[in-house]
Amino acid sequence: MKKALGAVAVAAAAALALSACTSGSNQASSKGDASGTINYWLWDANQLPAYQQCADDFHKANPNITVKVTQTGWNDYWGNLTNSLVAGNGPDVFTDHLSKFGDFVKNHEILPIDDAVKTDNIDLNQYQPGLADLWVGSDGKRYGLPKDWDTVALFYNKDMLAKAGISDSAMQSLNWNPQDGGSFEKVIAHLTVDKNGKRGDEPGFDKNNVATYGFGLDGSGSGIGQTEWSFLTGTTGWNYTNKNPWGTQYNYNDPKFQQTIAWYKGLIDKGYMPKLETTVGASEPDDFGAGKSAINVNGDWLLSQYKGYKGINLGLAPTPTGPDGKRASMFNGLADSINAATKNPAASTKWVEYLASSACQDVVASHAVVFPAIKEATDKAAAAFKAKGTDVTPFTQQVKDGTTFLMPITNNAAKINDIMQPAMDSVMSGKAPVSSLTDANNQVNALFQQ
Repeated sequence: MKKALGAVAVAAAAALALSACTSGSNQASSKGDASGTINYWLWDANQLPAYQQCADDFHKANPNITVKVTQTGWNDYWGNLTNSLVAGNGPDVFTDHLSKFGDFVKNHEILPIDDAVKTDNIDLNQYQPGLADLWVGSDGKRYGLPKDWDTVALFYNKDMLAKAGISDSAMQSLNWNPQDGGSFEKVIAHLTVDKNGKRGDEPGFDKNNVATYGFGLDGSGSGIGQTEWSFLTGTTGWNYTNKNPWGTQYNYNDPKFQQTIAWYKGLIDKGYMPKLETTVGASEPDDFGAGKSAINVNGDWLLSQYKGYKGINLGLAPTPTGPDGKRASMFNGLADSINAATKNPAASTKWVEYLASSACQDVVASHAVVFPAIKEATDKAAAAFKAKGTDVTPFTQQVKDGTTFLMPITNNAAKINDIMQPAMDSVMSGKAPVSSLTDANNQVNALFQQ
């Protein structure tokens, strides 16, 4: 414990030292010596080929600048990045996340780019509506340009559904409520099969010996639940915070939220969804690919992975309508940020602007991995997906219909996760009642009073 506290103290001191060196008044600029090697980090292996091509194209257009691209998995990525930023080193440019950048701004670890955007005449209207606004910090300064966006949908095994007598059209019109789960739970129950061949809605079903779960589980979702439960809470009238972005009060104590989580946890109790402890070290998509689950909720960024599983006839459907009569999906968008400790701000700025340009985003679109932020590039991506045999309407329709909502963007993201991760894990594993989230909510809100 003392060693842990000591490490925290050292990290805090380093952060303060870095903060003193980069007061936040520094601005990124593409002017100056734009040459040398730029270290660029990202976490998604599926997107690596597209961004390597962007880096190669960028070097051809800017022979004096070389971009070295490094990809690591999500968990290692944030651990390595956080430690390197605190130490005053790390990549020159990195892929940033809405749930993280507030803390980077607060600690003066990334550079604002307002001057560069103005000087270089970057058109913020070229992006999907609202995306550019997300990257303005609580201090009113801009720290990123949109590179992509994402929503979630239902991934399902068409052969399993056909065997269960469930049509594709039925999947397109599911409904849900926190009382009995609606048609969504009925489908999940019927698709769950125990090792004796009994379905979840049949007499004699053995919930302790399940061969195929109707619904996959990727974890408790911590306090965000992007691919776990947010598509459900988003249909109940519940909001994460008192305002978004930059709210100062969370609402995990709201009955609408806790009722939804109680229903979600109930899928485990009924045997329709894997127990939380079985997800540790496992992969929800890989379990789907192995035939261990019939339906997953996941984001468009994993389309190529799901499409790549041999022997799986993949279907896509929109999320179910909820008590408010509408569907819901979290609307997330990434951007690239410049490390305040970079020794090459001019070249870093040029690279960030290139990543947010049609030159790069059209390349990303052609790879059919994610949806780029520029409107025309989004359309090109949809066409590229279609050419590969995938109708991405379940993802794009939410944006067109206006049924999306933002990930909560607040300060104290890391500390909030430290509170909500164990709290949600305890609930989902049955070690604590759903009502315990009220106490966790009080702890979260106390962070904003400090």
